[in-house]
Amino acid sequence: MATNKHATIRYHALDRCFSNHGRKFFIEDLIAAFNQAIYEFAGIEDGVKRRQVFDDITFMESEQGWSIPLERLKEGKRVYYRYFDKTFSIKNQGINQAEAEQLKETLTILTRFKGMPQFEWIEEMQIRLEDTFKLKGNIQSTVGFEQNPFLKGLNHFTGIFNAIQHELALKITYQGYKQEFPTQVILHPWYLKQYNNRWFLFGLNEDYKSITNFALDRIIEFEEARVNYIKNNDINFEEYFDDVVGVTVKKDGPIEKILIKVDKEVWPYIESKPLHGSQKVKNKSESEIVIELKLQINHELLALLFSYMDAIEILEPASIRERFKSISETIFKKYS
Repeated sequence: MATNKHATIRYHALDRCFSNHGRKFFIEDLIAAFNQAIYEFAGIEDGVKRRQVFDDITFMESEQGWSIPLERLKEGKRVYYRYFDKTFSIKNQGINQAEAEQLKETLTILTRFKGMPQFEWIEEMQIRLEDTFKLKGNIQSTVGFEQNPFLKGLNHFTGIFNAIQHELALKITYQGYKQEFPTQVILHPWYLKQYNNRWFLFGLNEDYKSITNFALDRIIEFEEARVNYIKNNDINFEEYFDDVVGVTVKKDGPIEKILIKVDKEVWPYIESKPLHGSQKVKNKSESEIVIELKLQINHELLALLFSYMDAIEILEPASIRERFKSISETIFKKYS
């Protein structure tokens, strides 16, 4: 099966052409129909080539496709295409073998979310799809996602997710790990993000008129707040976390340069799994590797760096270097 981008759009574009017996579709017409369909769907000029049309026709004629009843009719030296069965359309057929395999792969991924909040429908949907499309055998997962279904606060996920979708402000009762007593806040919820196997809620804090995040496992309860919801018109959460590790973003916080010397033994791991997207090699020799990061300094970054404590040395800035020196001295005293 052709697995390249926009394949399904192309198949249905061909199907419409082959079904139209009121017009002759030559290869140039099929290419034009391809490009028009892709433009209408994605807003881009795809520039489909002749070879792609022939590959797609071959697939549609195969048993893995739809075994389409296609005829090729000559007009001079040119050839046009249409179904010899005027009633045929791939829309009237069941899913083909390749689509069944894709559906099974999709269900395999979805089963990883069974039992998670907001995904209660998956088990019922899986049974219906297996029965409807005759997907043989039990679908066994071959992909493992990091998740903790026993994490405290997951019971809040569905209600908060729905509040974001329906644009409802919330009155949240919350107790941070340093707080002796719970506090209440009015929050306009905007975004849910997972980090380090925990979920965090981001929204506009009614008291401070600024964005705040709350760990779901620290939320005791919440209810709808009887205030007008304030929409998020300013923050693009796809980019919001670009300059940090984790979920703590300081408003107008400076982007700082961090230089780190990495031991050769651990370098292959840090090279393949960068500490942050800004990671660059500043110096590499037989004796040492020095990397540079440019990002905000927050608790999550310090925790990440400290997890490599015996394999790295912070060269800059002095504030982190001195902090790690102090922590090292405290640890040494405890174990000496």
